[in-house]
Order: sequence, then C-alpha cells, then structure tokens
Amino acid sequence: MARPETVLAMTPDLPKTLFSPAALDRLQAIVSIDPGVVLSDLRSAPSRAALARAEIILSGWGCPPVDEAVLQAAPALRAIVHAGGGVKGHVTPACWERGIRVSTAAAANAVPVAEYTLAMILLANKGIRRMAKAYEQRRSGVDLLAEFPDVGNYGKTVGIIGASRVGSRVVELLRPFALDVVVSDPYLDERAAQRLGAELRELDELLTASDVVSIHAPALPSTRHLIDARRLALLRDGATLINAARGSLIDQDALVAELVSGRIDAVIDVTEPEVLPPDSPLYELPNVVLTPHVAGALGVESRRLCDSAIDEIGRYAIDEPFAHPVTVADLERVA
Repeated sequence: MARPETVLAMTPDLPKTLFSPAALDRLQAIVSIDPGVVLSDLRSAPSRAALARAEIILSGWGCPPVDEAVLQAAPALRAIVHAGGGVKGHVTPACWERGIRVSTAAAANAVPVAEYTLAMILLANKGIRRMAKAYEQRRSGVDLLAEFPDVGNYGKTVGIIGASRVGSRVVELLRPFALDVVVSDPYLDERAAQRLGAELRELDELLTASDVVSIHAPALPSTRHLIDARRLALLRDGATLINAARGSLIDQDALVAELVSGRIDAVIDVTEPEVLPPDSPLYELPNVVLTPHVAGALGVESRRLCDSAIDEIGRYAIDEPFAHPVTVADLERVA
C-alpha cells in the first residue's frame, strides 16, 4: 500500500522541538514525507509544488490558513492533522466544505495545562505566594500560625469553570486530595458532573463558594469577559483566581482593580494583550503570580503533541477514524 504523501506546515523551527529522532522514524514509516520541507507560506511556488501531491497536512503553530486558494493547489488533500490545540486559525470554512478530515492534539496539550493548574491550586491554598513575599521582605522569622491561620488544602473548595479537556483533567488530578470540587459548565448536567467527580453549580454560586477558582472555558464571543466586575466581587476575601485559558475571559481592568485592593489573589498565565505593557501593576503585586503563557506544552512536552498527531496519521493510513476529530459542530464550543 502506498504511503500517504504528507507535508509539514508550521513555523520553520518548530519541527526541531516537536520531533524526537524516534518520532520522525515512526512518521516516515507511515507516510511519505520530506522532513526538511516545512511550509510556512502556502502560496509560494515551492509550497504549491509540495501541496500538489499532499494527501495530509501535518500542521503546527504558525500554519497559515488553508483557504480556497490553497485547496485549489492541493487537489489530493484529504486530512489536516494538527500537532497543536485550536484549529480555527488555519482550518477555514473551505476545508469543511470540501470534507477535509481534521484532527487536533488538543487533548495532549491539555495535560501540561492541567498539571500547571494542579500545582497552582495546591500552592494557592497553601498561601505560598504571600508567605514567600513576607519572608523575602522581612528577611526574618514569620509567625506562620498567627499570620496565616487559614492556609492549607484540607477541606477547601475548588471551583472549575468549564468541563473542557483541561477542566476535566484538572478535576481528575484533584481526586487524591481532600478537596471539595465544584464545576460550572452550560453543557454539563448533574449526572455528568458526578461521573466527573465534581458537584455542578451555577457560575455565580461557584464563585461565592470557592477558595480557588480556575478558568477553563473556551474563548468565544459569548464568553468574552465572562468574569466581569460583578462576578469578581462575588469571590470571597482571600480567594485565588487562576486563568490559564485565555485573557479575554476576564475583564482585566476589573481584575487589576480587585488585585490592587489586595482582597483576592490571582495566578495569571494569559492576559489581554498577550504581553502586558511594562507599567502594568500585575508585574509587581505581591498577591499575583504572573507567568508568560507557559501552561501549555513547552520543551519536551511538545513531543506529546507530536506523538498524538503521528498516532492519528497512523489511524488515517489504515482507514480508521481519528481518535481526536474536530467537526463543524464542535466549532461553537471550542476555542
């Protein structure tokens, strides 16, 4: 059986991060591919020549839109397998109209995001950020029992906004701990929440009940500023808000106002804009952990995405359905 012709479409340096030597050997055993050809511009003459034979596009971050003009240059294209999360940036309506099969490694990318979130939840309940700052500033002993009487993870309530791939994985990772987990998701019913291992709550109720709230909803027009000034005010004093999803989900001006007051804490991995201006107070506030969008796959974690994509290409090659397909119907619910 002929191996499907496959091309890489992503930023030029990404394959060095994605592919281990063993993974590249495994891919080349399944498909016909030149790993030295990486398409970052799908309209150039060399790109069009490569696309003319391609049955599969193995895409990654930086893949340009696969629009009607690109599809005209790729008459044999049947599948786009994305070694990353969201596909809306490059899988255009023209792909769905042609019936191109689409797969994503979003489930693989959910793993490091959930691990980051778990670590931050446990550290937040422990009060680590405030304790560390107190120690740093005083450079002397801190009376922990007197100043931090309510820290710890035993019996605390964690609220998960969005039973997405990441949100569901976070709930799973929280099971070994003595925590009460509540979840809010418009697509989840009580029975599904129980199977997940959480109690279903309305969003406002979740916010008032939780010691730590972690956001895992998709960034859609309907979820922009899902957490606004009114909902931020529902958080109990001393609560921690974690956002490793998208910056647009929170009204950032309202969040900054709450954080400057010192009433709540936050762990912020994503902001709007993506890189904050140098004068943003979020860089220096003692009740904020600010990270530069690091929760998703980085370094060797990216190889999990590659392995997932190769697994999908292996299924395609033997005419099996994708394990992680994306359909038009999914687009209303995913970022």
